[in-house]
Amino acid sequence: MSATTSRKPKWPKKITLGNVTVTVYKRTTPNGKTGFMVAYKEDGKRKFDSYGSEAEALEEANTKAGRLSTLGVKASQLTGDELHAYVAILEAAKPLGIPLGRVIEKVLEAVAIVGDVDKIPVACKFFVERNRRTTRKPVAEVVAELLTIKESRGASPRYLEDLRSRLNRFAADFAKDASSVTTADLQAWFDAKKFGSQNFMGFRRVIHLLFEFAVARGYAVDNPAAMMERVKVKHGQTEVFTPAEIARLLAKATPDFLPCIALGAFAGLRSAEIERLEWTDIDLEGRHITVGADKAKTASRRVVPICDALGAWLAQSAGHQGKVWKGGHDEFYEAQQETAAATAIEANPEQGIKAQPAVKWKANALRHSYASYRFALTGDAGRVAGELGNSAAVVHKHYRELVKPADALKWFSVLPEGEAMPVTVKIPSGTRHPSLQNVARMPALGTTAAN
Repeated sequence: MSATTSRKPKWPKKITLGNVTVTVYKRTTPNGKTGFMVAYKEDGKRKFDSYGSEAEALEEANTKAGRLSTLGVKASQLTGDELHAYVAILEAAKPLGIPLGRVIEKVLEAVAIVGDVDKIPVACKFFVERNRRTTRKPVAEVVAELLTIKESRGASPRYLEDLRSRLNRFAADFAKDASSVTTADLQAWFDAKKFGSQNFMGFRRVIHLLFEFAVARGYAVDNPAAMMERVKVKHGQTEVFTPAEIARLLAKATPDFLPCIALGAFAGLRSAEIERLEWTDIDLEGRHITVGADKAKTASRRVVPICDALGAWLAQSAGHQGKVWKGGHDEFYEAQQETAAATAIEANPEQGIKAQPAVKWKANALRHSYASYRFALTGDAGRVAGELGNSAAVVHKHYRELVKPADALKWFSVLPEGEAMPVTVKIPSGTRHPSLQNVARMPALGTTAAN
């Protein structure tokens, strides 16, 4: 009779180091394949990890056994204060339902990110506040919504085309939620693009508009474009509008923006001065505008005359109160582009109308135009400089003989439809253009400005 030999089963396999035992099980998976499971105890809980091969499972079992054994040795060496601290942290973590090891792991990860353990609560509060107040929406979707609303509100096709071109280009590079875009992100993007000064400010303007829109609708907490650097736009030669162009711009301007164009074209006020101007600064009866030191670029008070043309345009807003321009800074420049785009004329053969492209908006051209046409009429650089708030040298350098006196007369004769220029002849004193003495319908230009 032969004897039977009892053999110890090969599985499960156990790896023991000190008081730590890690067990490796061999099992058959639901799809019929062989798998391996490593079982061990950590943070008071039994845990299981799966592996595809025996060698991988055994290697990991040895690693875990070594680590847990080392931790056990170190735990036995803890002082009384350290044990008290450990127990306190363990008790604090229990209500959260998170293993203590994971809590410590994430705290260390957070310290590595913010650089200081005391900054973790501040960073967490900022994160919660930022995400609680916003609806997560990708930049591309915010752009699409903004364009849809602008179109529904009657924005001109050319203005929409500019917005669409710039914002879609921006959105293509920002595949993230609008609430996640930071000022540093924007600055890095602009730096990488290496835009020229004019293009830089053009993109900055529309991106600022985009995030103002996002903030208003709860897609972002703040406007990251607001803190971006500004660059001074460099321009080439001084550009002016023609009398025909200013007539087209005034004809298409909205009622709230029309006074702004008139003040730039017929008084030479800077855009920033117009944005700060109050209706109380305009004396239609006394025929002058007071640009206070708090509104002027040079921080010095000056008085600018109101000519007949300007008086006629401003009379349409008589009785208005508060600020002349009630919109924001960026909206002011939006209005410029929208007004220019609205001047395009489509061809209508049946009515004999020929197509005309939109008037191109030229940077600072309203002020340049006033200075050029005014200097052409008076020949008095000091007088014009006083009205502009700069120096006679600047007037001579930039505006001398830039336009013809006859065109200057046409410029100051642009009036609202149905208005007629006064017949009274008012030739500016000291004119250097004898040919003007025969002009029968010279526009009144007011009195000499005082500083």
